[in-house]
Amino acid sequence: MKIQERTGAGGGRSSVPVQPMAGERLPAPPRERKPALAALAVLLILVGALGATTLVLRAGDRIEVVKVTAPIPAGGSVTKDNTTSVLVADDKGINYVPWEQLSGLMKLKAVSAIPAGVVPVGQMFTDETGLGAGQAIVGLSLKQGQYPTGLKQGDLVAAYRVSSSGTGTSTGTGSSSGTGAGGSSSSGAGTSLIVDKAKVSGVQQAKDSDVISNTNLPVTLTVDSARAADLAQAAAVGQVALVLIPSS
Repeated sequence: MKIQERTGAGGGRSSVPVQPMAGERLPAPPRERKPALAALAVLLILVGALGATTLVLRAGDRIEVVKVTAPIPAGGSVTKDNTTSVLVADDKGINYVPWEQLSGLMKLKAVSAIPAGVVPVGQMFTDETGLGAGQAIVGLSLKQGQYPTGLKQGDLVAAYRVSSSGTGTSTGTGSSSGTGAGGSSSSGAGTSLIVDKAKVSGVQQAKDSDVISNTNLPVTLTVDSARAADLAQAAAVGQVALVLIPSS
């Protein structure tokens, strides 16, 4: 009898769902996967890595070379003032001049005129002096008033011997410049023509730091060897004045 009563008592219970115990999590719904976005992210990463690798490779193929910043006439030389360094793509077929070889390049002469903005190659320079038969190079050290303003390499000038009292007259742009290429032996009181036509093969422009200590302008002229001695003698005593003449 007791067994039947227990069985009957259990059968009368209501079927109520069992509540979860405290602290248990409810099952989360499954996340929706987006394979297209994942593939796009991987693609962007690969493209970025490829771009960075390309930049590194290109940077490694660039070299520092010499670039001309001011015109250089035929027979002229490069200096620190008329050159700068630039990066170019390394090409074994082009004979660029590496920037570290600038000091050696300064000892050479330009075969022909080189305009500003050009990246020169080795074939544009030679170690020959460029002097023709019967020519000589004479160096001068001129004071202000003994040379025209703006004198530069490649200009043509006439050289006059001037006395101390005649210096101011001979360096003007009036009658003296009119007789510069005439070849006459004199052009006025206290002056005499030494060279009727000479080429300026070098001008050392003074830097700001040198203006106070030294006002002389070093100038190099290419002249006929027959007049070189007279020009050098007049230059030694400071009695040379240059007059700019037309190039034609």
